[in-house]
Amino acid sequence: MSEVKSPWPGPKGLIPVTDGSAADANVIARRYMDSLLVEMRVIDAVEADLSTEIFGRKFASPIMMPAFSHLNHVGQNGRKPMVEYAEAAAELNVMNWAGMETDETFAEICSTGAASVRIIKPFKDHSLIEEQIEAARKAGAIAVGVDIDHVFGKNGKYDVVDGLELGPVTLADLQHYASLAGDLPFVAKGVLSVQDALKCKDAGCAGVFVSHHHGRLAYGIPPLAVLPEIKEALAGSGMKIFADGHMDSGYDVFKALALGADAVSVGRAILPGLLKEGKEGVEKQLRLMNHQLAEMMGYTGCAEVASITKDVLHRY
Repeated sequence: MSEVKSPWPGPKGLIPVTDGSAADANVIARRYMDSLLVEMRVIDAVEADLSTEIFGRKFASPIMMPAFSHLNHVGQNGRKPMVEYAEAAAELNVMNWAGMETDETFAEICSTGAASVRIIKPFKDHSLIEEQIEAARKAGAIAVGVDIDHVFGKNGKYDVVDGLELGPVTLADLQHYASLAGDLPFVAKGVLSVQDALKCKDAGCAGVFVSHHHGRLAYGIPPLAVLPEIKEALAGSGMKIFADGHMDSGYDVFKALALGADAVSVGRAILPGLLKEGKEGVEKQLRLMNHQLAEMMGYTGCAEVASITKDVLHRY
C-alpha cells in the first residue's frame, strides 16, 4: 500500500490507504477508528470471557471471518484459500462468512464444519438469488444474506460481476428473500444508515451488517460512526448487528463492540497470513487479535462481551 498525508486530524501524519484519494472511505474509517480513545477501569477487573452467542450458537469469540470471494483463483499449488480460512474458523470456533462463490465451493466450505453464512450478490435475475438461498440451505449454512451495497459500478450503472448483471434491491425484494430463507436467519450486508436498517427490520431480516464494502462509497461514513445510531434504532427488535471496516487489531474490534456490534468481521487483517501460510496463518492472526481483545476488555473492566459499552470510549 502507498502512503499519503491525511486530510483528517489525528496523531498520525501518514496513513496507509488503498488508492491515495481523500475520498477513500477506508482512509476516513481508519482516521475515525484512531480518534477513539479508551479509558482504563482496572479496579475489580478480571480476565475476560470472549464467548459470544449468535443465532442460537455459542462461539469462542465475537471476531468473525470475512465474506471473501474468489480467493481460490489465487491459490497456488492446488491450494484453496476459501476452504483454508473456513478450516481455521472451524478450529477456532468462530463464525464464518463466504461471498460470491459457486454452490459447489460453498458446500465444500460448509463441509469443514465451520458455521458459515452465505452472502449472495443482488443479481438482476432474482432466480439466481433464490437458487443460491436454497443451495445454501442444503449445504448446511447457519444463515444467508444479500450484499445490498454492491449494486452500482463506478459508472453509476448496475454493476456486472463475472458476467452477471446486478440490480436494485427493494424492500419488497428483501421481504421475499427473507421469507425464502424460512428458518434460516436472513442478513442484509452493507447497511450504512438508520433508514436502511429500519427497512431491513420491516423486511423481516434477522440481522444487519454495518459496512461500506471496503470503500464502495466515496466519502462513505465510517461504519463505527453510524453504528450507535443503528443500534439505538433497532433496540428491542432482537436483530443481530455485525460490523466491519478497517478492523486491523483486537483493539479495533473492541471499539466496534463498544459502539453496538454483536460480532465483528476482520478481512484484510487475515489476508496476508491466509495467502502465505493458509489455515495456520489465519489461526495465528486470529489468536493475536483475540489476545488483544481480551487485554482491552481486562483493562476496561469488561468481564464479558455483553458488558462492553460505549461509555468507555472518548473521541478526540
